[in-house]
Amino acid sequence: MPELNQLTYGIVGLGIMGGSIAKSIRANVFDMPGACGEILACDVNALSLGTAAHDGVIDEAFAPDDAALMLPRCDFVCVCLYPHATLRFLQEHRAHFKTGAVVTDISGVKTELEEHVRGALRDDVDFVFGHPMAGGAKEGYVNSNASCFEGRNYILMPQPWNTAEDLSLVKQLISAMGFSRIVETDCRSHDHKIAFTSQLCHVIASALVESAEDEHITEFGGGSFEDLTRIAMINAPLWTELFLANRTELLAHIGSFEAQLDRIKTLIADGDAPELELYLSDVRKRRMTMGTLVSRDS
Repeated sequence: MPELNQLTYGIVGLGIMGGSIAKSIRANVFDMPGACGEILACDVNALSLGTAAHDGVIDEAFAPDDAALMLPRCDFVCVCLYPHATLRFLQEHRAHFKTGAVVTDISGVKTELEEHVRGALRDDVDFVFGHPMAGGAKEGYVNSNASCFEGRNYILMPQPWNTAEDLSLVKQLISAMGFSRIVETDCRSHDHKIAFTSQLCHVIASALVESAEDEHITEFGGGSFEDLTRIAMINAPLWTELFLANRTELLAHIGSFEAQLDRIKTLIADGDAPELELYLSDVRKRRMTMGTLVSRDS
């Protein structure tokens, strides 16, 4: 098995996630003795590419039209694009990936991609579904951070075609980047769980902001509103795509949330202090039980 610090990595999409991945590899993989690998990056934003190259984060930059020149050199490719754009990129560059390359993604929904990915790639390219549970409220390379993955969860969805060697390589890289827990599941279960821990939370935060009586309400804030709505500083195009791509799972969770909201509303309306206290006590116990198992998302 090749050493991590001897591979050539290709980052497709140098935004906050792609930039953070590139910075993390540079800081945590290429600091090992004997490092001789490279980091190549492809992005539409020439300024981001220039900044990353100037700072020594990447070794070489490629415009989207030159992706066909970058991919044949890459042993490991991380596609950091929106879900639909990820599939288009794989389809358009089917012939350009290096034989034996390991390719992974960071998409927030998987089931739709799973249906098409094998037809989009050659059999000599191993695609590993991945989802780093990290990020930030502000997008773009300028907001990327090498340390943003430390202590976070990484979700892998192994497939029958994945080789044990390639899965082991991916896990080594994930661990080297600072992720503390690797969770393995299937694509459908991923989309069901993520609809709750991530997408529903963004829906609730968005609705809470829109329900505010005025924009000066934060003058009366003590942290609760701020904590709950941090993720409402949302990347609208990305989250529109995620919500709609996973609408069935998300709508089911919204329905369950509405039922609990109605339950609390009824207890308050009825002035039922004993039942309300029991309800809130149960909430506290459940949240304490969840503990660190709750994935931190942005």
